[in-house]
Amino acid sequence: MKVTDIKELEKIANNVRISIIKQVYEAKSGHPGGALSIADILTVLYFNQMNISEENPNSNLRDRLVLSKGHAVAALYAVLAEKGYINKDELKTFRKLGSKLQGHPDMELVNGIDMSTGSLGQGLSIANGMAIASKMDSLGCRIYCILGDGEIEEGQIWEAAMTANKYKLDNLCVILDYNRLQIDGTVEEVKGLDCLRSKWDSFGFNVIEANGHNIEELINSFELARQTKGKPSIIIAKTIKGKGVSFMENKAEWHGKAPSEVEYKIAIEELEKSIVK
Repeated sequence: MKVTDIKELEKIANNVRISIIKQVYEAKSGHPGGALSIADILTVLYFNQMNISEENPNSNLRDRLVLSKGHAVAALYAVLAEKGYINKDELKTFRKLGSKLQGHPDMELVNGIDMSTGSLGQGLSIANGMAIASKMDSLGCRIYCILGDGEIEEGQIWEAAMTANKYKLDNLCVILDYNRLQIDGTVEEVKGLDCLRSKWDSFGFNVIEANGHNIEELINSFELARQTKGKPSIIIAKTIKGKGVSFMENKAEWHGKAPSEVEYKIAIEELEKSIVK
């Protein structure tokens, strides 16, 4: 059922953040920073935008998500658990030997995962294929693809952007998690991404900019993308790496490490206080 109440969506997103921290802490490994930054985006997609059903997770008519930045999968598992695809108790097995919930998405193991990802730069090409197939078969599916800003330093992303434009994939919506940090530091230091809007515009995309933590803005942005015909859309979502946990926010070192016991307790306390009443 589509959730339209903004406060309810904010509560879900906050629960997703709590779940991310618990998963990474239990596993003693993972990528909390970039998972926390996409919690609101995934919440809006799965609870407000996408045509999906946990009762029929493999429907050929469902909308699809490609989490190209697959290392942030703790956020996706958390959303799928909130949605009913995964038992919440199973989240405790995240990244553990023999668990279905591995450190990157595996479509063969988990219902609700539309594509196995992990090698950065490849997701947009895959999403293009899904969007083309939907058009060829007149399925009416929308395809969503979440990219990291460090990821778009990969050349394959721009080849895929050219392809999306060539085939006028207006059923494709790319979301850029623009938190400006990657594993080695700031994106600007590693390989600057100046003029992002004009770059994507020059590749033929309908470019939308949004606050990636403002639920209402995200909903409006997705609706604008849905209404755009004849070209693919990209939402440049301005986000904060580690959003919701004070000592993780805007810190590149939280790209890929687990909190200590003390840090875990602080993070959970902060997030629980943030729950919208």
